[in-house]
Amino acid sequence: MIHSLFIINSQGDVFLEKHWRSIISRSVCDYYLEAQRANGNDINPVIATPHHYLISIQRGGVSYVAVCMEEIPPLFVIEFLHRIVDTFQDYFSDCTESIIKENYVVVYELLDEMLDNGFPLATESNILKELIKPPNILRTIANTVTGKTNVSDILPTGQLSNIPWRRSGVKYTNNEAYFDVIEEVDAIIDKSGATVFAEIQGYIDCCIKLSGMPDLTLSFINPRLFDDVSFHPCVRYKRWEAEKLLSFIPPDGNFRLISYHIGSQSVVAIPIYVRHNLSIKTGEQARLDLTVGPKQTLGRTVEGVKLEVLMPKCILNCVLTANQGKYNFDPVSKILHWDVGRIDVTKLPNIRGSVSIASGSNTAEINPSINVHFTISQLAVSGLKVNRLDMYGEKYKPFKGVKYITKAGRFQIRM
Repeated sequence: MIHSLFIINSQGDVFLEKHWRSIISRSVCDYYLEAQRANGNDINPVIATPHHYLISIQRGGVSYVAVCMEEIPPLFVIEFLHRIVDTFQDYFSDCTESIIKENYVVVYELLDEMLDNGFPLATESNILKELIKPPNILRTIANTVTGKTNVSDILPTGQLSNIPWRRSGVKYTNNEAYFDVIEEVDAIIDKSGATVFAEIQGYIDCCIKLSGMPDLTLSFINPRLFDDVSFHPCVRYKRWEAEKLLSFIPPDGNFRLISYHIGSQSVVAIPIYVRHNLSIKTGEQARLDLTVGPKQTLGRTVEGVKLEVLMPKCILNCVLTANQGKYNFDPVSKILHWDVGRIDVTKLPNIRGSVSIASGSNTAEINPSINVHFTISQLAVSGLKVNRLDMYGEKYKPFKGVKYITKAGRFQIRM
């Protein structure tokens, strides 16, 4: 499947390479770097070369390029590359060039276990952490002195079981199960405030710390909202198809249970609005007035509000007054940043002032767009609600909790 993996930094240098079948020259990355120079970050994830296929992802300013010799389902490789990065983040808390370089040995050990002769083998965090101990200062010093590695001599029991995502013999003093229902709103709003496009990308992240081998069932009040759902391998798909219940034996610790999509055929509530006005007084002067307010939030507070106004190149400067938060205008990138914070419904955040326009500019083409960021706690904007969580197979009663969060995804307002 995968012959080689090259990890490339933002300067275009290959700083790590791993080969499973045959050694492939790193010069094959020139095809990827050439595409990157031509298209910036908007690179086709699959690049066909005369003798290879390059399948890549970009995360955290680092590019991961897998080299395949024959045709293969590209989504399979892309998903595996994302799994590699997720594993690195789980082990090292972040996945930047410097952190990968600091943990070269563990990175190569992980890649050896995750792929066997180019085919995925162990990709679950629970199994990997039993195979390869996460690095810490004491273990690093001990390994340096004794010459040992982080690799375990014993094969984890879960590796050969039919539940490879959960390690055996798990015991906790406090048994807890927490679920975070997180929804990101992607929307485009036109000048008049009408919704051009709106959809929701959601996911349920879990933190499960339960002893033994619990069998959980999670039900929803309105499961028909889901358009397109992607499950963790632990979910019994036939039970979902028949009853719209999530039945599963959970991994131990943190994991993503499902990802879902609610598309434009459903009515997506827009939780925030921006009243905007850019009036041109003279050929070289204009007035900008922005007001932000909650729209459909069911009384929940909108927090972490930030606006990025993408100005056209003819805008020279902005002199504004904000009744809340701080703003700054970058004359190079032509982006006005306004950090609003929390919206107080008794006094809506407003920013207004003058905008300088380069002389001789065509004012008819001045149409900025606004990228909006926000967070609303205890609200799932789709209306999704967890009904109940039942546990079978164990006799204790766990502590259970559900938290709802709505965030802005790609949320743009056109002026």
